[in-house]
Amino acid sequence: MGSSTAHTAADDGAAPVIRLQDAGLAFGDRTLWSGLTLDVAPGEYLAVLGSNGTGKTSFLRVLLGLLPLSHGTVSVNGTRPRAAARGVGYVPQQRGFPARTPLRARDLVAQGVDGHRWGVRLHPRRVHRRVDELLARVGATGYADAPVGLLSGGEQQRLRIAQALAADPTVVLCDEALLSLDLHHQHVVSELVHEQRERTGCSVVFVTHDVNPIIEHVDRILYLANGSFRIGTPDEVLRSDVLSELYGTGIEVLRSNGRILVAGRPDSTHHTDAPEELLP
Repeated sequence: MGSSTAHTAADDGAAPVIRLQDAGLAFGDRTLWSGLTLDVAPGEYLAVLGSNGTGKTSFLRVLLGLLPLSHGTVSVNGTRPRAAARGVGYVPQQRGFPARTPLRARDLVAQGVDGHRWGVRLHPRRVHRRVDELLARVGATGYADAPVGLLSGGEQQRLRIAQALAADPTVVLCDEALLSLDLHHQHVVSELVHEQRERTGCSVVFVTHDVNPIIEHVDRILYLANGSFRIGTPDEVLRSDVLSELYGTGIEVLRSNGRILVAGRPDSTHHTDAPEELLP
């Protein structure tokens, strides 16, 4: 499963775009994960899986420089995460805009082109041309001048992808970017991210509760559970014996009609108020 792009980059000895060494994250006396050493190669597609409250979103916040590690080190593009921000694209969960939001679709995308600056642009024609290119790439030209609050969730998510891709990032981070979308738009969004990877060779880190919409693109999985983790290809990690050991209880991984189903996974809804969920 997944593209060979990442494996080729790794074989060529290219420097990793993301590197964590003995990394750990804790809130008070609760450890989300520790001892995490991981290199993400140029062009690699990494899926981050696990139940609520296991530290998936916090993992992305560490890579964005919004959350410090409790111990260990992290680098993105060879430097501190905050210093690497310009080379990182971020696609958040779908959250609707209020209907009266005074922002057009093209205005939202333009924020990614000119560094989220408001006011008079120094090179308006250049920004306008780039915005048009991005809107066309994600199939949003038809509603470029529509108010964002009147667009569907799938349409809004296309715009967030266009915004994230504005600077042709070397790393694209997706935080449950398919959540609340219907099957059609899940496919559209996942394909748009994959196309960017194929076009530019960027790496992708995709946090999701359901790997099925992206499984054909995934090279490796980071699976978080019970303060621990497993890393490997989908076939290495998504196995009954591996997840049973990780969760400390019987887990069955079923494959049916090309879909992967995890049966018996503990319900972690009691962790939805964990500190990572409360961070801004």
